[in-house]
Amino acid sequence: MKDADIQDLSFDDWDELKFPRKTTQDFDEVVERAISRRGFLGSVLAFGSGAAVMGTGLLKGTTAMAGQSSRFAFDQLAPQTDGTVHVPDGYKWDVLVRWGDPLFSDAPEWDATTGIPTEGSDRVFGENTDGMELFHKGGTELLVVNSEYPNPKINLAVEQEGASMSADDVVRLQNFQGVSVMEVTEGENGWEVVVDSPYNRRIHHRTPMIIDGPAAGHDLLKTDDDPTGAASLGTFNNCGSGRTPWGTYLTCEENFNGYFGTTEELSLDDVHAASFKRYGVNTDVEPGRYNYHSFDARFDISKNPNEPHRAGYIVEIDPWNPDATPVKHTALGRFKHENAAYALSPEGQVVVYMGDDERGEYMYKWVSRDIYVPGGDTSTLLSEGQLHVAKFNDDGTGIWIALTPEDTGMTQAEISVFTRMAGTAVSATTMDRPEWIAVNPTAVEAYCCLTNNSRRGATNDDGSIRTNAAGEPMVPNAPNPRELNNYGQIVRWRPHNDDHGASTFDWDLYVMAGNPTVHSDGPYAGSANINAGNLFNSPDGMQIDTTGLIWIQTDGDDDNEGDFAGMGNNQMLAGDPVTGEIRRFLTGPNGCEVTGLTWSADRRTMFVGIQHPGSPFPDGEGSLPRSSIIAVKRDDNALVG
Repeated sequence: MKDADIQDLSFDDWDELKFPRKTTQDFDEVVERAISRRGFLGSVLAFGSGAAVMGTGLLKGTTAMAGQSSRFAFDQLAPQTDGTVHVPDGYKWDVLVRWGDPLFSDAPEWDATTGIPTEGSDRVFGENTDGMELFHKGGTELLVVNSEYPNPKINLAVEQEGASMSADDVVRLQNFQGVSVMEVTEGENGWEVVVDSPYNRRIHHRTPMIIDGPAAGHDLLKTDDDPTGAASLGTFNNCGSGRTPWGTYLTCEENFNGYFGTTEELSLDDVHAASFKRYGVNTDVEPGRYNYHSFDARFDISKNPNEPHRAGYIVEIDPWNPDATPVKHTALGRFKHENAAYALSPEGQVVVYMGDDERGEYMYKWVSRDIYVPGGDTSTLLSEGQLHVAKFNDDGTGIWIALTPEDTGMTQAEISVFTRMAGTAVSATTMDRPEWIAVNPTAVEAYCCLTNNSRRGATNDDGSIRTNAAGEPMVPNAPNPRELNNYGQIVRWRPHNDDHGASTFDWDLYVMAGNPTVHSDGPYAGSANINAGNLFNSPDGMQIDTTGLIWIQTDGDDDNEGDFAGMGNNQMLAGDPVTGEIRRFLTGPNGCEVTGLTWSADRRTMFVGIQHPGSPFPDGEGSLPRSSIIAVKRDDNALVG
């Protein structure tokens, strides 16, 4: 495969090319066993208006809420397939900030055909916007936004076809990624970034970080760059986000493995060989996705084999203090973090839910040892406590299994660095790419987007059935009939005793995406709250507003053909967890992912991320496409969400 072709692969497809994963997922087996025993709409599969009434033991479907009137303040938007954003009648949108827009007055000027040069590329808004949060204090509002990964074919010279050809190229790509902290304000001309605000800053692949938690100082984290193992440079592939009750920002490192490579044939010890295989670090002598390692020895695992162990964490950033050093929290585990959703237990312990976004990986929960006291000491709340992994049972119950040295056979530091292996050691339930998790502020429950799993039942080039990690053929069978899950679903759970810190929970599925216009019945048609008007696939981003409405963002197939006919471009929908109703609210330009959502302090503006548009959005013909944050408002300036 040509280097240019590698740039076109999604992270999932690139990992699949380098490290094929098991295709049948334990979570699907649980769901399909429930289907085979109780019927598609029974028990734990409480879809649509049959939303589950959850309690201890089995979940029981009910249609009692089906007759309630809609809580949505908009009429459903039809699917769209063009190159711009659409919102319902009565709403409007405008661009707040685009890749390359200045955060400081000394930033380089944007060029519509070449973008931004390396010099000053850390003074502009980053590329490929993703998770974000808004913080406000007094009359000041700060928007903190992730920039997940670069688009080398756009960010570098056209003739290079996306390949890094020099150290200068690498620095430019490194600067476009990470996190942007910026002050925003609304004036007569709408929302805008406050250029040169003292709060503005860029955090990128070379920003100094502190490492804390069980792995800090461990030999596995010691490198030439930092022989103490207590510090690091940079945060990588910042996908979803989160916040803490004490007002800091959590950025989540996801597909960090793609930044590393080797310039020499390797002879690895067993620990590093197992680590690189499980986490998908490329050990072949080739340019790879970004070719950092050819020009920056820090990313060359033949020279620095521990460097990948310093990535894959949740990083805490204080948006109000530009001088504060970000902190990597190893206690929260190392994996492909999608986002971080917090809750408080009745006793005041901090609970953080997290998903590992890869086929066959797990869902996690952190429970702090100490309690959160407003204005009190928060230094231990993300470093001292217990990390758990989820196990889902057939009967609609589940358990959070503590990842302890006794149960995993690993030290606490090893659990923090090799968290995936720890989850395997306790037989956690493998999932269909667990992405954003959202906690409902109006009910003691949480949701996770399981985006898709297209590999079940897939065949190899020679026609043989794909196997799992144990070499067992993954063929469809009676308890597992839904192969090639291209649609995805959203799982919901309620902790027992209304306590997010509890070790047990009840679960069901809030929605199973599908296409009833193509599949008249059965699992591929989707759940009862899916219809010809609200079709979507691959739920990814998710937030729940203060009224309890669920905002679902998609990152799926937008070719509008075959199984995806009638779905249009990627989109954002609103769901009512009480009635099960789902309506399309926004569509993005073709080729984009709609990802990242937050609100202004007065809740009259919704900020939405548009990542990697496939057309010259938002500037129009003659310009490079630019990932952007848009501001959505109601025409009457009433509350949005």
